Amino acid sequence: MFISDVMTCNVITIPSSTSLAEARRIMDAHRMRRLPVVDRGKLVGIVTRDALDRAGPSQLTSFSIHDITRLLNKLTVKGVMVRDLVTVSPDATVEEAVTVAQGKKVGALLVVDDGRLVGIATTNDFFYRILNPILGIGKPGSRLVVRNCQGTKDIEKIVAAVNKLGLEVITMFMVPVPERDSNSFVVHLSSDDPTHLISELQLLGFTVERRAR
Repeated sequence: MFISDVMTCNVITIPSSTSLAEARRIMDAHRMRRLPVVDRGKLVGIVTRDALDRAGPSQLTSFSIHDITRLLNKLTVKGVMVRDLVTVSPDATVEEAVTVAQGKKVGALLVVDDGRLVGIATTNDFFYRILNPILGIGKPGSRLVVRNCQGTKDIEKIVAAVNKLGLEVITMFMVPVPERDSNSFVVHLSSDDPTHLISELQLLGFTVERRAR
């Protein structure tokens, strides 16, 4: 999967001449925490809600409300935007993109193609478009954790038991358990009643736990 598959396109941007007050209004209207700054088609920075908060009333306590409002409408994002940008190309894999985001400790990646901003991928994009489907979040059914799954042979036994009972799998994945030096195999079934599968897996020697979805 590529970052272009999960990024948000049609990104809302602002020029560096935008006032702090207007930037905040745009963020509030679209429920956003960051806005890329583009001048004449060129990406020049990004402004975050935290940056606006730091430049807001709490830093201007000696001013009257009238003065604060006037200043926020006069000051521009050019003075508070981040210029050292973390970008990736649209053909970067999701794994590469997540590695970059974690290494740089940022919550959003700007996706740039040939110098042009084509998208943005945030932590929410990674959760809702990748992690949620993998974990089956929001899907009905039941989830089982099969302890001490040692490899493909054990996976084959689990899948065979599922097929034997004619159950439908929504998702399945392996989770390493470093402290136990073992793996757990997670199966999310469409059925709300996994009792027969639990019994079948226990007969095969597995330790099985039912987990909340």
